[in-house]
Amino acid sequence: MTDPVIAASEERVIPLLAVTTQAWPDLLASRPVSLGRLAEIGGFKAGAGQLLLVHGEDGEVAEVLFGLGAGDDAFAFRGLAARLPAGDYALAETPEGLTAEDIALAFWLGGYRFDRYRAAREAGPRLVVGDSVDLAAVKSLAHACALARDMVNTPAGDMGPLQIETIAREIAEQHGASLSVSTGDELLADGYPAVHAVGRAAGPGRDPRIIEISWTAPGAPADAPLVAIVGKGVTFDTGGLDIKPSAGMRLMKKDMGGAAHALALGRMVMDAGLPVRLVVLVPAVENAISGDAMRPGDVLATRKGLTVEVGNTDAEGRLILADALARAGELSPDLTIDMATLTGAARIALGPQVIPFYTDDEALAADIAAAALEARDPLWRMPLWPGYEDALTGEIADLRNDPEGWAQAGSVTAALFLKRFAPTSGAWVHLDIFAWNPKGRPGWPVGAEAQAIRALFRMLKARFG
Repeated sequence: MTDPVIAASEERVIPLLAVTTQAWPDLLASRPVSLGRLAEIGGFKAGAGQLLLVHGEDGEVAEVLFGLGAGDDAFAFRGLAARLPAGDYALAETPEGLTAEDIALAFWLGGYRFDRYRAAREAGPRLVVGDSVDLAAVKSLAHACALARDMVNTPAGDMGPLQIETIAREIAEQHGASLSVSTGDELLADGYPAVHAVGRAAGPGRDPRIIEISWTAPGAPADAPLVAIVGKGVTFDTGGLDIKPSAGMRLMKKDMGGAAHALALGRMVMDAGLPVRLVVLVPAVENAISGDAMRPGDVLATRKGLTVEVGNTDAEGRLILADALARAGELSPDLTIDMATLTGAARIALGPQVIPFYTDDEALAADIAAAALEARDPLWRMPLWPGYEDALTGEIADLRNDPEGWAQAGSVTAALFLKRFAPTSGAWVHLDIFAWNPKGRPGWPVGAEAQAIRALFRMLKARFG
């Protein structure tokens, strides 16, 4: 797809006037009576999201009026990008209290299209911003979000563990980072037994692997803060021998959403040159079914030395994250972030649009919550409730992967499981993302969604930038 935000245009540029309900009466009084009649016919009163196309004598769109309501949300422009006809548009002026960068980013996210498999690729609207916007910074965030969405939208047949490795390698090469990969039976020799156990049933060419990107900002000292980002990369989840029903399997191409988000967030950090050391860890597997698949009742070894009893082969994401988090702990990070499409319980608790996060660090929780509000990237803190920890105890092993007796608290118990493997140096936060829009609305079409990473990047900039 072409970029929905550009610096300049050689085509006809249509004026775009964003107006609040408070300013609408004065604007209306200053315009010809015909505009008032057109607005009355269209029911336009400058309410949030309202749109009025004003046509010229030639029948072409001559001007666009866009309602902002109270006018305090730049992300209203995300919905606008999906509703305008193709053409180039430019804001008459930046609405008071909003920034041109936030408007451009919102418009860019709303103009996203996944058209890889379509023969005909339709042109969409473009926002012309001139020199008023730091377009490089906006482009970095927008392209990272598009990367995450593209990866999640891509069918599993074209987005297996090898393809995730290829994307990680490209990102590392672009930013002068180093990359190491352990694949197949190398995982056993290199100390990732849980990753191997989950992914070994997949066929040739889809071998399990763990991918590690290491990067230090140019000029950063050797003791710069170390940020570890971990993402679950289950490229397709059949459920294993505890096989999912067909309805539950339909969208399991998106079960690598944590990996996609981890790579996108890592790219944001490297693009911005934040003065940190960075490690991105992605365990990439396919949870397939074969004679070599792990079985219910099996006991798995982990990198940390804890044993895990497999109560359900469909709770595999936490198993691969256990090894990756243990690896992160060996590096003594100052901050660890893990992201995973982990539980349906998170969706029952908060729905598809609000992402729960878990941390015991009060300062980190406050920073994330503040960044989420500023970035219009909705997150909500959930408790690492100690009363559920007993449910993690295995019958014949240290832990079990399907906590007993607390199905209603599935997202909480999954977070408590991961906490047992998380680094003890620095702060740790777990995000149970969804990475999907199940119902379409303008600017948020059905399909992959980039969630939490804009807020997390804003938090990282505030802490380390």
